[in-house]
Amino acid sequence: MITPILLCGGSGTRLWPLSRESYPKQFADVVGEDSLFQASARRCIGDGFADPVVITGNAFRFIVTEQLDECLIAPGSILIEPEGRNTAPAVLISALHVLRHRPDDLILIMPSDHAVADPDLFRATVAQGCAAAGAGQIVTFGIAPTRAETGYGWLERGAETTDGAYNLERFIEKPDAETATRLLADDRYMWNAGVFLAQAKTLVAAYQTHAPDMLALAERALANATDDLGFTRIDPVAWAGMPDISIDYAIMEKAKNISLVPFQGDWSDLGNWQSVWQETTRDKDGNARSANTTALDCKDSLLRSESDGIELVGIGLTNIVAVAMGDAVMVADMSQAQNVKQAVTNLKAREAKQAVQLPVDYRPWGWFETLVLGDRFQVKRIHVHAGASLSLQSHDHRSEHWIVVEGVAQVTIDDTEKQLSENQSVYIPVGSKHRLANPGPAPMVLIEVQTGSYFGEDDITRYEDRYARG
Repeated sequence: MITPILLCGGSGTRLWPLSRESYPKQFADVVGEDSLFQASARRCIGDGFADPVVITGNAFRFIVTEQLDECLIAPGSILIEPEGRNTAPAVLISALHVLRHRPDDLILIMPSDHAVADPDLFRATVAQGCAAAGAGQIVTFGIAPTRAETGYGWLERGAETTDGAYNLERFIEKPDAETATRLLADDRYMWNAGVFLAQAKTLVAAYQTHAPDMLALAERALANATDDLGFTRIDPVAWAGMPDISIDYAIMEKAKNISLVPFQGDWSDLGNWQSVWQETTRDKDGNARSANTTALDCKDSLLRSESDGIELVGIGLTNIVAVAMGDAVMVADMSQAQNVKQAVTNLKAREAKQAVQLPVDYRPWGWFETLVLGDRFQVKRIHVHAGASLSLQSHDHRSEHWIVVEGVAQVTIDDTEKQLSENQSVYIPVGSKHRLANPGPAPMVLIEVQTGSYFGEDDITRYEDRYARG
């Protein structure tokens, strides 16, 4: 059996404004109907695959469970990192976890934010690497290059060793344009996908050889992990000592038992908006467009409106990326797509909330968005999943009016409990203990009007919460 390990972190800067720190690109519908995370999970289901292990951050734990539930995929485990520490620590503690519970499995380590056009070909390619992995090799997967890419690392293929597997001669850091052109002309060289297949014990042995201090910390962090609502919380004390380093630098560039299996299908890490344009269906003029967009005399451009209420019109554009959200618009020359990350850094320096926070705030019970914010009032739309419930809480600085516009709401205010149907409303005074729940089989939506002197999310005192939040 193969246990997939889905690496699910990220800072959400390279595809801003669609992707943000609060909602990185793997959770967004960048290409296709599924999110990148969902598509990654779907690639690894079926015969030969165990339930996936997901390693993610605390802020994303309920997004992970919700998106897996939408795909009808049950996770084997969800490991919660106390803080991001790059791929080497994440892979190591995941390997130790699998070694503890499924010691005979191979593990397939995958970023959860890549796009693969042909999942069947991907699974067949993984199967080609199983013999080498079972024999104690660490298998990496090379992508057949289609251009002289300077944004990826490259791999040099050696002699064939087993059916479909080759020796790996070396890793090559991201090259300059001249070097990338030379590599593209030689079929020995491939892109580095950052996907690995090995026995869990093989990877752990590699850390023992090349990063023993990291291994000792990971063993302690896992031994002291705690269970929280089905999530495995890694011990923060041991984890704090982990270095911030990638698995390529820590292990792969040092290990000698590396094999390479070529993948001949379309693949992209969607590392910037230009790569999204390349992976999106384009019209005869080379334009990739979403709904709610119009292109007049435009060529080779990407136009995306992420809001039904915003029409994006491009006139006379060439090689332009234009992405419109409800709270932010980004326009860039396609050749400058790599600089979006710097723009986010500048926004953070100005403390612009758009730098890190989406207009929609996802919670374990559903989501909400702010429609209007004034000096003494705020209007929100709140969506509560079927059967979900918010915490029993109170506020010190605001009162609230709730108007149900879809579904049925179960409302608790101090000692009173009532049900509200569509077009009914209720008032919650300042300081009252209150709870909102959805007892129905369909989502419930209400409009919340807050009035008062302060509307921050920290003005919440929780008394009971099924999600164990403070």
